[in-house]
Amino acid sequence: MTKFPEIKTGDHISRQVLSEHPDLMVVAFKFDKEGAEGSLHHHPHVQSTYVEHGRFRFTIGDDSFEVSQGDSFVVPSGAMHGCICLEPGRLIDCFTPGRDDFL
Repeated sequence: MTKFPEIKTGDHISRQVLSEHPDLMVVAFKFDKEGAEGSLHHHPHVQSTYVEHGRFRFTIGDDSFEVSQGDSFVVPSGAMHGCICLEPGRLIDCFTPGRDDFL
């Protein structure tokens, strides 16, 4: 079992790969401060997000919604998406296939 490092990805945001396989990857994203922004982006992977704790406003395409502890949702392949941290917390994302760019 490989232990992956925590990597700073932006102001008050870090990510850590928790497990990986070519077909599936699990990644934790930690947001340390209200207002930290996961900028809008897209990728070919299907993404499932679970809110371990905290509160976030997500945008997927033209839709925006708030999520908090225990919520989960799916981001379709190719969809433009991002978030704003409303209360510090941690998101657990699963990607299929795995994201080689995170290794």
